[in-house]
Amino acid sequence: MLPPGSVIGMIGGGQLGRMSAQAAARLGFLVHVFSPEPDGPAAQVAARTIIAAYDDLEALRSFAEAVDVITFEFENLPAASLALLESLKPVRPGAKILAISQDRLLEKQFLNDAGVATAPWAKVESLAELEAAVAELGLPAVLKTTRLGYDGKGQAMLRAPEDLAPAFEKLAPKPLVLEGFVDFAAEISVMVARGVDGTIVCFDAVENRHKHHILDLTIAPAPFGPEILEEAQSIARLIAETLALVGLLGVEMFVTSTGALVVNEIAPRPHNSGHWTMDACPCGQFEMHIRAVAGLPLPPAMRHSDAVMKNLIGPEDMALWPRVLATPGLIPHHYGKTEARPGRKMAHFNRLFPKGALPGEFGIEDALALAEKS
Repeated sequence: MLPPGSVIGMIGGGQLGRMSAQAAARLGFLVHVFSPEPDGPAAQVAARTIIAAYDDLEALRSFAEAVDVITFEFENLPAASLALLESLKPVRPGAKILAISQDRLLEKQFLNDAGVATAPWAKVESLAELEAAVAELGLPAVLKTTRLGYDGKGQAMLRAPEDLAPAFEKLAPKPLVLEGFVDFAAEISVMVARGVDGTIVCFDAVENRHKHHILDLTIAPAPFGPEILEEAQSIARLIAETLALVGLLGVEMFVTSTGALVVNEIAPRPHNSGHWTMDACPCGQFEMHIRAVAGLPLPPAMRHSDAVMKNLIGPEDMALWPRVLATPGLIPHHYGKTEARPGRKMAHFNRLFPKGALPGEFGIEDALALAEKS
């Protein structure tokens, strides 16, 4: 267990690193950030920042010498860089887990080997293989890059045979992965943490709703029966245990039209769909992540309130920021980004409700309505 005053190294300088650093400070830790971005969200609140490329091995060595343990806030890191860091200091979660989450093929194979259901899938390296895979899995289907895809990027929906060739040419690098289309009623997710001592805690399953492939709303708890919610937590626990995770993991799942659960992807870090925990739980996802990384005890992942989280994306949403601040009951979290580009996550706010009193659709809409300008 790291004592107060210890230094946690954070690879990545975005908003997840920022909120992790704020949680670490409450626990008495210093955070050193490694990022190529000089004034990113995390650097604004960190004790120190090293500005260098993620493949700058000399800078990485200097960074490792100055910290006690290392974690990361996003997955797209060079494998060689993380391997170097892991040879110098503890990295939590480790390089093996990162490698699985970085590659959709490795991820799906790992999940299936662990007994976890996913959409049917096939590896695709040529147009002929894509045609054969479509013949087996059927249409519609989704063709994806195996790496670097997020928020709808790096994928194409295939609805007709004539979609195959253009999508295959457009998406790179190869290989790709074809996923059979899942007829889902909703997307849910679970944040699960595992400590150095093997303790596992799960936050409640939540429903996620998207706009333009980017998370818009998270509703906690997800409005499904206890059987589905408990099964979702059991799946998340199984994945964390099988990975021998130390840290935090987000598990995204589809609830199919028949009530079955199918895992879509995993993310070994804090997750956008866990932001509701910052205000609705005594120990939110960022503190839980820091506790696990630092070897501290993990408290129960309990919630004292129901909640709805709303993302603020791009310039149109950020034009509403003054109204967010003026609306009673909304808890704002700004990421410190200066430029509100289209599609860029700039901030979020949470709205709490008494536990067990989450309103229906119209009630949620009313609760999120912003105060009109005076």
